[in-house]
Amino acid sequence: MFCFLLFLPHIAISQTFISLDGFIVAGDDKAPGHWLSPSGDFAFGFCQIENSDSFLLTTWFDKIPEKTIVWHAKGSHPVPTGSRLVVTSGRGLVLNDPKGGFLWSTETVVSRVTHGFFEDSGNFGLKDERNGTAWESFDSPTDTILPGQEIQTNGVVLIAQRSGSDLTGEGRFRLYLQDGTVQLRTVNFPSTYQNEPYYVSDDSNASTNPSKGIGFNSSTGYLYILHQNGEKSPLARGNKVVSSKDYYLRATLEFDGVFIQYSYPKKTSARERKWSAIWSAPDNICITTHVQFGSGICGYNRICKLGVDKRPKCECPRGFSLLNQSDEYTGCIPNFSQGCRVGDPSSSQDEFVLDEVVNINWPTSDYERLQPFGEDDCKDSCLRDCMCAVAIFGGDTCWKKKLPLSNGRYEINPNSKAFVKMRKYGSETQSPGSPSSGSNKDNALIIAGSVLLGSSVFLNFMLMAAVGLGFFLIYQKKLSRIFVDESGLDVNIRCFTYRELEDATNGFKEELGRGSFGIVYRGDIEAGNGSNSRTEVAIKKLDRLFQESEREFKTEVLVIGQTHHKNLVRLLGYCNEGQNRLLVYEYLSNGTLASFLFGNEMKPSWERRVQIALDVGKGLLYLHEECSTQIIHCDIKPQNILLDENYGARISDFGLAKLLLLSQTHTNTAIRGTRGYVAPEWFRNSPITVKVDVYSFGVLLLEIICCRRSVDIEIGGEDKVILADWAYDCYREKMIDALVENDEEALSDFKRLERFVMVAIWCIQEDPSLRPTMKKVMLMLEGIIQVSTPPCPFPFSTISTV
Repeated sequence: MFCFLLFLPHIAISQTFISLDGFIVAGDDKAPGHWLSPSGDFAFGFCQIENSDSFLLTTWFDKIPEKTIVWHAKGSHPVPTGSRLVVTSGRGLVLNDPKGGFLWSTETVVSRVTHGFFEDSGNFGLKDERNGTAWESFDSPTDTILPGQEIQTNGVVLIAQRSGSDLTGEGRFRLYLQDGTVQLRTVNFPSTYQNEPYYVSDDSNASTNPSKGIGFNSSTGYLYILHQNGEKSPLARGNKVVSSKDYYLRATLEFDGVFIQYSYPKKTSARERKWSAIWSAPDNICITTHVQFGSGICGYNRICKLGVDKRPKCECPRGFSLLNQSDEYTGCIPNFSQGCRVGDPSSSQDEFVLDEVVNINWPTSDYERLQPFGEDDCKDSCLRDCMCAVAIFGGDTCWKKKLPLSNGRYEINPNSKAFVKMRKYGSETQSPGSPSSGSNKDNALIIAGSVLLGSSVFLNFMLMAAVGLGFFLIYQKKLSRIFVDESGLDVNIRCFTYRELEDATNGFKEELGRGSFGIVYRGDIEAGNGSNSRTEVAIKKLDRLFQESEREFKTEVLVIGQTHHKNLVRLLGYCNEGQNRLLVYEYLSNGTLASFLFGNEMKPSWERRVQIALDVGKGLLYLHEECSTQIIHCDIKPQNILLDENYGARISDFGLAKLLLLSQTHTNTAIRGTRGYVAPEWFRNSPITVKVDVYSFGVLLLEIICCRRSVDIEIGGEDKVILADWAYDCYREKMIDALVENDEEALSDFKRLERFVMVAIWCIQEDPSLRPTMKKVMLMLEGIIQVSTPPCPFPFSTISTV
């Protein structure tokens, strides 16, 4: 949680020694509100809760703009302005409200306190008359461990907070030290029942050498398990060694259950000031967390999807909504009811449909397995069964699942389908005979007309015109969203007629460009916001015949339409009329990356090129790992990267390769892609995976670095014709500066330049198994993990892509 402090600089007390009766006051400009450690790295005091007049007693990093909190007083609650914390001899730290009423104090102190102290490690404590430590914050951690901190306990070590912005409530996730290992578990509220661990550290000493604590080494930056005999076993070694001398460090059990070790450079540019993950556990919380009793990571009836940062993203399936908007982990509930009593209208199978979704599962919610069984039989069985909420079909097996659904997750399984039961009449909670929201609008117009008919001929005429207009608008609205209704998914894609797009482009008059899949024209359509304004769009007229049927074309367009990412070009609509297949995209004003890199005499700035490379990488990562259906682009090149008004890069033409016949490609071979960017496995009839996009991204990354095309027969020097070959030669000969010639901005950022070149060489490895995933590519580009020395990318190449 980040906080906003309302303290004036001249009242901050920077000291390590806090005398008896020393105090701080919440939100009072006339009194100190916090104490600082000697270096000023940490502050201990009152932090104002965002969008609130209340404060919490906390410790935070004071030199970091985000004011990241690392400790808060257990058992304390938000306090009002004017609350006072004072050092006392008998009770230690005592927190009182503005009227002097008791609110909180430190744990029982067995001896008299003489003063307080605050260390540069972030530890706040109290000394007694023997100069012993009577109390310290390091002994009562919350969700974070700091360098220099050693927690000697067996049992609960850390407790995650309830949400990303709520420090006052304990969350379901716990970090335990148990059986000589560190374990991550969930508990079932309101009890403290521990579910099975979803992460257990790998410690060979656990069985023979009992543990007694967990610590954080400040000099090496390693977390470790402390054993009874004094030995220390590293919990996890990150991909880079960092010290608290140069970095701020912390290890936090996040509110979503992921334990992450972070670093933050103390001396860096403003652009790079952010917390970066060094290490985290588990690797995939959505997959590893299966509990016998309990909901799993995201709550009942939810789906867990792993993000690029290894954090879970939780979603309700269509037809479900959050039970409690303020606490998403209470789970989702269906927006309709289904009865099982004879004669109950809500139990009729005719009132329900099945929404087909791929790559999701609730693996622990089965109550019946049918085998051997067909897909149609599986769907029919679920519709007839009032207990069935979801049916999963794969191979010849049907798994029926009932509410509440637990341990929901995304999992890539092309041989499995999920059928989620929904009411035909919409997602509203209503009886089958009651009208849907759309019907309500229709009926309202009919009733209005019926009431007023007979007033006068003129009035009747006006009313009939109004009613007719109402019906027309409703009909048009349904037409514009017919694809949404048929698909059963809430994707805001408009279905256009061919005539509408012909008019929008003035007869397909202005051509913007030609690509692998057709010709792109400039057009404009109604904004759709109730005004008369129009929006510029790019309309791609697909000029190939399609192998897929009309239904399969819609399915693929739906997959594209479900993508939502700032580095992807947004699909606004489509046309599927006769032999005409058109796609309507948002229009991006700054054209293609090819024109930006190769069409100007002046080389674009290094910083802008770096950001474009990162943008493209993020977009590819989303397509590969974060979409509900994995998408392989198959034709990554500068012509398919578009630039918005701020020169942010967005990937276009994603998902279209699957729509074409194998023989219908840009090249004259049975290869999807463009020469110079095509991965070697296309030529070897090898399985095609996301690694073909990684290869193309590597070539593209070299083009962005060097501002030249991947194949250029007009460039001086035969050894420079193939960019990938020349780049590797320059790297091997330690002549990376030759790649950017006289680009002083790039040369002044040489470490990053070298890192980008090394990443590109890893991406263009001829052996797909050696290429990193896009997730690892991004971690390397951003400097979160180190880049090892790449081998020769084409040790056995016999085929040229020229």
